[in-house]
Amino acid sequence: MRFRHPDGSVVHLAYCTNVHPAETLDGVLAQLRDHCEPVRRRLGRDRLGIGLWLAGDAAHALVTDPSAPRGLRTELDRRGLEVVTLNGFPYEGFGAEEVKYRVYQPDWADPQRLAHTTALARVLAQLLPDDVTEGTISTLPLAWRTAYDDERAATAHAALTTLAERLDALDELTGHSIRIGLEPEPGCVVETTHDAIAPLTAIGHQRIGICVDTCHLATSFEDPDTALDALAQAGVPVVKSQLSAALHAEHPHLPEVRTALAAFDEPRFLHQTRTRTAAGLRGTDDLGEALGGDTLPDASPWRAHFHVPLHAAPAAPLTSTLPVLRAALTRLVGGPHPLTRHLEVETYTWQALPPELRPRGRAQLADGIAAELTLARDLLTDLGLKELP
Repeated sequence: MRFRHPDGSVVHLAYCTNVHPAETLDGVLAQLRDHCEPVRRRLGRDRLGIGLWLAGDAAHALVTDPSAPRGLRTELDRRGLEVVTLNGFPYEGFGAEEVKYRVYQPDWADPQRLAHTTALARVLAQLLPDDVTEGTISTLPLAWRTAYDDERAATAHAALTTLAERLDALDELTGHSIRIGLEPEPGCVVETTHDAIAPLTAIGHQRIGICVDTCHLATSFEDPDTALDALAQAGVPVVKSQLSAALHAEHPHLPEVRTALAAFDEPRFLHQTRTRTAAGLRGTDDLGEALGGDTLPDASPWRAHFHVPLHAAPAAPLTSTLPVLRAALTRLVGGPHPLTRHLEVETYTWQALPPELRPRGRAQLADGIAAELTLARDLLTDLGLKELP
């Protein structure tokens, strides 16, 4: 979906396909048919943007067979779909029964991460619509914190510097500017937008910036205005933003709230949980740890890294951090000029919701994704952007 900003520029809205498990190129082609096109039809649009997730095997197939990107581009066009952004965070196994810590491998100290991201950039340059010259890719925020030391930090810095050089060369060769955004996430080396400033200014290249995920922003109790002001002051570009909402518990000390939260403690994904204390931010790596005993103080609200559907906040006594998303979006695209032109709804946890909230079959999932995109569209038009055909 495309929108005209009051300054005349085009803002793109997509939804991320990591909600549909697919590890191979054939799987990607199938999800375009089975999921993405049905969402487009529900929205009554001739064209729908998707934030494509390409696992390692799929990306490898696309860069080793010259005809494969052309075939994928043809299929996108045939189904009324377009791609200006990729999700390059998960490498493989995102549809596995248990993902947890595996999603952080390989990290930026592993040569495989550089190779994969380079492949994604080459693929994206071939998938961009004819009238679009800029693409974006979100990526792992360096590494999970426990696997990082000075030596690995130096290796990661060198890898990102090499990537920037490769992106320069790709631009010169194709005329397409591909930019990469580190996506801060709780528990990682870059947990907050503030954590991103030092490594990104050290690299000092405008092709390497930040992806602001509004669920992660909220989980870490970051204020959107403060965060975005600091990034602007440091000269760190917001490459893209993922529109998502976290799980919020206002009174985590109450038994009924603990019971409600326990329904979201599932075995597939990691649900980092945070609270604010007088001594600063406290947290656990997973929701189950927070619920188990006195690990996490419960005198103040808890937020958990669980991407809940944007249009359907959990039932009381829980809610979502949709107000944080609204505040962030207002700053990102509500000003005289957009801070980013690529927005992506990223609720990948539909099938991890409590059983009674999960969609039953493809049709209900498509309905839910369409409802999320409708909400995001309404937020954008409320900010003065005009939806384009």
